Amino acid sequence: MAKIISLANQKGGVGKTTTAINLSAALAREGKRVLLVDADPQANASSGLGVEIRDLDKTIYECLVNQIDPHEAVVETSVKNLSIIPSHIDLVGAEIEMLNIEHRESLLKQILATLDAEYDYIMIDCSPSLGLITVNALTASHTVVIPVQCEFFALEGIAKLLSTIKIIKQNLNPELQIEGFLLTMYDSRLRLSAQVYEEVKRHFGDLVFDTVIPRNVRLSEAPSHGLSVLDYDATSKGSKCYINLAKEILKR
Repeated sequence: MAKIISLANQKGGVGKTTTAINLSAALAREGKRVLLVDADPQANASSGLGVEIRDLDKTIYECLVNQIDPHEAVVETSVKNLSIIPSHIDLVGAEIEMLNIEHRESLLKQILATLDAEYDYIMIDCSPSLGLITVNALTASHTVVIPVQCEFFALEGIAKLLSTIKIIKQNLNPELQIEGFLLTMYDSRLRLSAQVYEEVKRHFGDLVFDTVIPRNVRLSEAPSHGLSVLDYDATSKGSKCYINLAKEILKR
């Protein structure tokens, strides 16, 4: 049975997709069978792993709206043990199309149930919103990783996300837990980064991962080559940090 982890934060630009790609690749490198579900219409996780989105006729959109067999949408990546269900810009309209479908909040849960036995981890890259697709992701998940950027407004919007998680726990998924808060884009030269880390740690204590993801040029460059940072530059600081994060999650 796979452990299903969503990566969610309705604030954009916090390193959520970067984490989805590289944490998935790091878990795969640890010998785990991993499926990454790209639930963001921008499809950056798909292109960031080298998937040619224009060539696809089966994506997470077709799974949700047309109820196709999700096995037909799974694409193997260049990373051993890592597969992906890609996204497509059509997913933008899916929330409206799903409104008349019965049990619309749990469609993704039903989809992943058919794939559950084939993977050790299923990671879901959520869009930067708290719409119906993200609700589906959280309803399907066992835990959620919340990336938090080391900047002045780091905690802005987190209260809303935590409120959404609480509502989903009460009404749709009582098993849902917070896997952890992940500090991203940490710049050791800036006093502000250290202050944000201390503030998040003070608020959330042991829920904050020990691993902190730094600002790193290789992390930024890797997606344009369709590679995880582990495959683009295994010796980079970003690569080492995501390997450490994967090990931390495996220990938990």
